[in-house]
Amino acid sequence: MSQAQIGDGEMIAASLGDPRAFGVIFERHFTAIHGYLRRRLERQLADELASQTFLVAFDRREGFDPRRRDSRPWLFGIATNLLRNHRRREVRELRAVRELRPEPGAGIDGVEGRVDAERLRGALAKALAALPAEEADVLLLLVWAELDQPEIADALGIPVGTVKSRLSRARGRLRAALGDEPAHDQPATSIAQAQPQGGK
Repeated sequence: MSQAQIGDGEMIAASLGDPRAFGVIFERHFTAIHGYLRRRLERQLADELASQTFLVAFDRREGFDPRRRDSRPWLFGIATNLLRNHRRREVRELRAVRELRPEPGAGIDGVEGRVDAERLRGALAKALAALPAEEADVLLLLVWAELDQPEIADALGIPVGTVKSRLSRARGRLRAALGDEPAHDQPATSIAQAQPQGGK
């Protein structure tokens, strides 16, 4: 069996005897983890937290289920926990751009393509900055990490139902802040339609 055919769980288990085997996990997933962090943080901090994510994962690898083929949700969960320590800085950065002129037609529709820390403008930046941390984490794992609902639940250690309710609340807050609908949890179709209900 080639290395590419060996699941993450088996490689992580192998790294308990040969730590060099964990390098395969780094090679497979560093780009995705770093890309997610880079969208939420400035480059130097993203570099630091991406490296720290894999250091934490290496230290905790004994607890990873060797039957699991994909370690991405686990790694994104570690990265998200590290991000929470920097949430205040993220909020300040989002608020810093809210005074800039909004993009024409900056509504929630198509937000998947616009939610980028370097491109946020006006009301959208303000609305994202105002989201409770647990709602922002779920929304940004959906949009930036491209995890589906079960994977987000796995990453954050919460039930899928909690993921759904947090996404619903986050979408409702964004739509209300952008003037698209009242502030109750009405369905927001754009992200709901973009989100698969099962695994990938």
